[in-house]
Amino acid sequence: MSRSTTRAVSGADRTSFYDEITNKIIAELEAGRFPWVQPWGKPSAKAQLAMPKNASTGRTYSGINVLILWGEVFEKAYSGQSWLTYRQAAALGGQVREGERGTTVVYADRFIPDDAKRRAAQSGGEARAIPFLKRFTVFNTDQCNDLPDDIATAAPPPPPGTIEPRVEALIKATGIDFRIGGNRAYYNPSQDYVQVPPPAAFFEPINWHRTALHECSHAVGHPSRLNRDLSGSFGSRIYAFEEIVAEISAAACCATLGIVPTVRHADYIGSWLEILREDNRAIVRAASLASKAADYLLAFLPQADEAIASTRRAVA
Repeated sequence: MSRSTTRAVSGADRTSFYDEITNKIIAELEAGRFPWVQPWGKPSAKAQLAMPKNASTGRTYSGINVLILWGEVFEKAYSGQSWLTYRQAAALGGQVREGERGTTVVYADRFIPDDAKRRAAQSGGEARAIPFLKRFTVFNTDQCNDLPDDIATAAPPPPPGTIEPRVEALIKATGIDFRIGGNRAYYNPSQDYVQVPPPAAFFEPINWHRTALHECSHAVGHPSRLNRDLSGSFGSRIYAFEEIVAEISAAACCATLGIVPTVRHADYIGSWLEILREDNRAIVRAASLASKAADYLLAFLPQADEAIASTRRAVA
């Protein structure tokens, strides 16, 4: 059995991790599969549509860990999106089954060593933060025995008819200049507005909502919000990288809201492969930026839900 480990990752290990995850994503893209759009709707998929979460703390995973854990859920046909470390399973009265292999996730951050702080204080300069990476081994709740019933139970899907109003209320709550009209969907960075054709222009109404979340994910990159690099012209590497960010962000928003994600710009796959082959850290950076974008948008959910509730109270 692979017990849970938590350890700092050395420079060589860091490179190995970036190569490992990048090569896996490249293989998926080359096979025509998109790691941020998993086959929830297919009969072979057992897991319910959801973001991966830690079953002990209730916190959702973010960044590249989302792609790693989604990939494992569908590759291993797990029935849920809940994960635990070996110690967390034991603390809950459960046990990781003998012979089960865990999945490696990572925690990335920066810290300033005490020596650097002292030198900066003496010189009047600024202390440099050093990036670090820690690996954790986690196990899906399907790999464990004797867990409390509520730990492995997935939340029920949202009731029919509740998703679309929630997305629309969310968009309004963000304050993004959102315009409906025209015959194409886009975000205009220089004038900071999103435009999406009317819902009737889409084959399925839910595709309007998927598209709206994708374009809003671009808008979150504006300097007044998260300040991503939106300077790339169509066909450039910067533009293609931003599309990866918006794709993953929209997928995370969709999964949270109960919408099965789809790929909006599959025609960029060649550009995405070039970026990943040239830079083994690109997908990790993109996933991190995407999580920040999704978090920014989803932070308005309470406000959106209150607006819906107020409307219902007024009608009642």
